[in-house]
Amino acid sequence: MENMLQGNPASWLNTLVFTRAPASVVLIRLYVGLVFACEGVLKFMRVTSLGTGRFYKAGIPAPTFFSTLDGVFEIGCGVLILVGLLTRLAAAPMIIDMLGALLITKLPIFWGHAPLFRGEHGWWDFIHEARVDLAQLCGSLFLLLVGAGAYSLDAYLTRRTPVPATSSGPPRR
Repeated sequence: MENMLQGNPASWLNTLVFTRAPASVVLIRLYVGLVFACEGVLKFMRVTSLGTGRFYKAGIPAPTFFSTLDGVFEIGCGVLILVGLLTRLAAAPMIIDMLGALLITKLPIFWGHAPLFRGEHGWWDFIHEARVDLAQLCGSLFLLLVGAGAYSLDAYLTRRTPVPATSSGPPRR
């Protein structure tokens, strides 16, 4: 953390990509990354039902702009998460994305005022409709905290990054 605060760009990058997480994290990365990337593509393939039309129906202002922005971020961050490159950085906007989806489209289900889910109300309808958003939020939070894991480009890059010497001269005995 001390190197990060000194402003050295290499240490910022190293701090961002460094991971000690086990190889099994690849399973979380594959799930989270694939779902985000596919959902981003679907925003462009099914504009009326999942892209601009859905954003308009949910009452989101500038629906074309925000659905396009969301789709691009989901594809870009999803692919980065899939390959394990800049995983923590890619997880951060996806956390914001899922919080927005939950607050704007799912939380109103509690009161029966969700434009996307007419006739649904209460806890059970909320938890049913929010299940994927909650899983994506938890997966993204997990990746933000632990990093990409051993089977990732982040791990590969940190293994190949030389460690700067802390002192000059031979090691002391």
